[in-house]
Formats: sequence, structure tokens, C-alpha cells
Amino acid sequence: MLTDIIPFRIEIDAIAIAGASLWSLALYLGFSPVNEWVIEQLNRWFNFAERSLYTSQTEFEKTRQARESQNAFYASLFSIVPFLVIGALCNWGVEIGLGRSWAISMGILACMGCGIYELGRRDGQSSD
Repeated sequence: MLTDIIPFRIEIDAIAIAGASLWSLALYLGFSPVNEWVIEQLNRWFNFAERSLYTSQTEFEKTRQARESQNAFYASLFSIVPFLVIGALCNWGVEIGLGRSWAISMGILACMGCGIYELGRRDGQSSD
């Protein structure tokens, strides 16, 4: 069905996608303060960009709460993108250095380590 639309074959490497996803999850967990900062900056940018679309202040204020909630949702979704890119680079680097099977194994270990680190970091914050 897809070959009827696209005249060439698209090869999807499931191992590379899995490895990049594991590494991006590990980075997302390990650098959660950076993640929160990225979400905040994207939210600010979305709100600023949307404000420039309105010419009337009353129209802008009428739907402000719903739009800000929607922008916060979009910011949290798009905050994943930099971690996916960096995770793909980490996966590629480990794959080049150690081999393809090690890239997946190291991604799993990084996910476990960063998950434990994040749990300890949050526990330390709550006890302060």
C-alpha cells in the first residue's frame, strides 16, 4: 500500500530506533531539570507566538486559559525532540565504538541508572 504512493523503498531500522529511544529516555530521566527548563522555554515561546496572532486584547483574554493549557501540553510534547536527537547521537556513538548489540545493552543500563538517579534526586528534594 505504501509502495503505491512512494516510488522507492523506505528501510526502517528497528534496532536503531529502539537504541535511540532507550538513550533518549535515559537522558530525559537523567537530566530532568534541563527537561523542565526546556518545557518552560517552549511554553513561553508558544504563548508569545500565539499572542502575536491576536489584534484584539478582549479576544485574546477571552480564551487565554484554554490556550495556555494547550500550549503547555504542546511544550511538554515537543520537549522530547532534543532528547531524541541527542539519544540518537549517543546510540550512534556507542554503536560505532562498541558494536550494535552493546548500544542496546548500554541504553538499557543507562535507563536503569538514570531512573534510579531520578528517584533518589526526587526523594532528596522531598526530604529537604
